[in-house]
Amino acid sequence: MEYKTLGNTGLLVSTLCFGTMTFHGGTGMFQAIGKVDQAGADDLIKGSIDAGINFFDTADVYSEGESEKTFGQSLRNLNIARKDVVIATKVYSRTGPGRNDVGASRGHIMDAVDASLKRLQTDHIDLYQIHGNDILTPVEETLNALDTLVRSGKVRYIGVSNWQAWKIAKALTISKFQNIARFDTLQAYYSIAGRDLEREIVPLLEAEKTGLLVWSPLAGGLLSGKFSRENQKPADSRRSEFDFPLVDKERAWRILDVIAPIAKAHNCSAARVSLSWLLAKPVVTSIIIGAKRMDQLTDNIAAVDLKLTPDELKQLDEVSTLPPEYPGWMLPFQSANRIDPKVARPGIPATKK
Repeated sequence: MEYKTLGNTGLLVSTLCFGTMTFHGGTGMFQAIGKVDQAGADDLIKGSIDAGINFFDTADVYSEGESEKTFGQSLRNLNIARKDVVIATKVYSRTGPGRNDVGASRGHIMDAVDASLKRLQTDHIDLYQIHGNDILTPVEETLNALDTLVRSGKVRYIGVSNWQAWKIAKALTISKFQNIARFDTLQAYYSIAGRDLEREIVPLLEAEKTGLLVWSPLAGGLLSGKFSRENQKPADSRRSEFDFPLVDKERAWRILDVIAPIAKAHNCSAARVSLSWLLAKPVVTSIIIGAKRMDQLTDNIAAVDLKLTPDELKQLDEVSTLPPEYPGWMLPFQSANRIDPKVARPGIPATKK
């Protein structure tokens, strides 16, 4: 297993993070995502730990809180020391019928963190993340509530998920000038079939040294190898029942056409190639993998050891490249007159001629 710092912090996390969304099952969409019971969860957590994974992600909304309960109980059942794992959970989504049982307000955050701590059977959360974009609560209120939790010791680091680039930038600026806790990570959708965040978000994360945690790296199973033009609704796949996240299917089929011979050359699955492509991206801190069975977990973990060749990475980059979009296509034209090979630039030495 490989490890990276959690954003611009000194905390080391495995480059693969086990996601617990498949635990329990709950109701609604969570039944389609997974129904892993306590015994199955114990096996998956043990398999992750044995492989060197020290990073685990959950959320208060997963299976109406039962995912957090199951995960917390697994740590107890397996006698895993709290200091040996990094626990990430999230707050924002609706957790009850009340008017304020949802959102990123101080009130909901303060209630939700105590509920999560109880379900997880721990006295602190390593990474507490805002799970969505609250259109009502001011960013300052959310940040100050999170800062209170950090100062109290209930939370050690904070992150955000599914926010726009401009709002992340605004939050980082507020944290800087108010001298309060800042977002150390963004949890976002990223896959070889969904590279949209490369337009604005990736440059922001790189500039601010903010970590990137990737959810749905296989595009909801579309890149698992089960799907193809000929078989667009395979059995035993959650995407056949829950078509999410949004993906340009025709583009995905073209990508899978390129992945297939690469997977064959390495004698591995399409899923492993897709994960290896992501792991090669410097901006990626950790990839959240979800599994219902040990064979899925084992295959995903093996992606760490798969090193794609420069030519293979080039092929995958080219077939999955984003279509031009303004102002992106304008930037090279405007930058041309600022590029002089005799002048050194950050990361690029000047020529001797």
